[in-house]
Amino acid sequence: MDDLVDSAVSHWGPRFTVNGVTVADFDRVTAGIRRWEDWCAAWVAAGAEHEVLGRDALAEGRTRSAGEHLAQAAVYHHFAKFVFVRDLDQMRAAHARAVACLTDALPHLDPPGRRLEIPFEHSRLVGVLRVPAQTAALRPGPHPVVVLLSGLDSAKEELRSTEQTFLDRGLATLSLDGPGQGEAEYDLPIRGDWAPVAEALWEALGEVPDLDRNRLGVWGVSLGGYYAPRVAAALGERARACVALAGPFNFGECWEGLPRLTRDTFRVRSGAAGDEEARRVALTLGLEETARDVVAPLLIVFGRQDRLIPWEHAERLRDAVSGPVELLMLEDGNHGCANVAPWHRPRTADWLATRLAVPALLTKAGS
Repeated sequence: MDDLVDSAVSHWGPRFTVNGVTVADFDRVTAGIRRWEDWCAAWVAAGAEHEVLGRDALAEGRTRSAGEHLAQAAVYHHFAKFVFVRDLDQMRAAHARAVACLTDALPHLDPPGRRLEIPFEHSRLVGVLRVPAQTAALRPGPHPVVVLLSGLDSAKEELRSTEQTFLDRGLATLSLDGPGQGEAEYDLPIRGDWAPVAEALWEALGEVPDLDRNRLGVWGVSLGGYYAPRVAAALGERARACVALAGPFNFGECWEGLPRLTRDTFRVRSGAAGDEEARRVALTLGLEETARDVVAPLLIVFGRQDRLIPWEHAERLRDAVSGPVELLMLEDGNHGCANVAPWHRPRTADWLATRLAVPALLTKAGS
């Protein structure tokens, strides 16, 4: 395989499998790709297999299976396009299939989901909202809510397994495509200042009767681990808790060590004309001036073996915020700690549930 295929496989393999791609499919698909030019088509073909399973299940009235198959197909189509900026038309077509599959899956998931569209500047931000199913252990709403923010090359289609961890603990989830991400990436470039995004989120959450925005948590991974503290800083005491997973303190300072695929993707989604301009934009994604405004309890999760963002960035964030802060450093963790998910995902969900005061979690703990 060529260097770009090898880079994608070596950097992101655990991320694929922890977020919905089967190990067998990952091995099968990547083994057949020799040139980066073939990456997108290979993953679209694999996604189409799962999409057929979902469409057949829908036709047969097996709606639960249909939701599972179509949501899985969405992940495959997402990974077809996630850093495939060499052919933007092919990338956009794969993305459209990812969005369509997830949209069709949402009513049939457990619990179901629905699209939430938030007007923003001259465009919109699109999210997937899921609310915990009412059970004997979970009280009826309005529910505390966690806003999930993905990274440079991820989007809401990739976050279903993370959502489930929170939903199981009585937390509603809103997985959002922010500026430069997912459905917003074509109209809104990547930006360092997320205060306007935070205010748009706050207003939108206040209009959803199922949600209690006064019990709001923010979670972000990778570049989302930068966006989440920016949102928390902008909201101040309105944010009740924040989790930053593998986020940079200043993204531009990492530029020289980033894989070519990551740099090319940032260049396209920031609207930069070339690599040097992209680096200058990346330098504006920094927490030096705003970290002190983070007053909500903050949990920082980081992998010591992160090859994209040096682990020292976690300590810089820890030392810069004003509110209570905890640092969970996982010695074997890679970027995003996808290779050690059991060591942080349940703990993170418990941490947020406790700080958002979810009665169900407290009841289970005492039973």
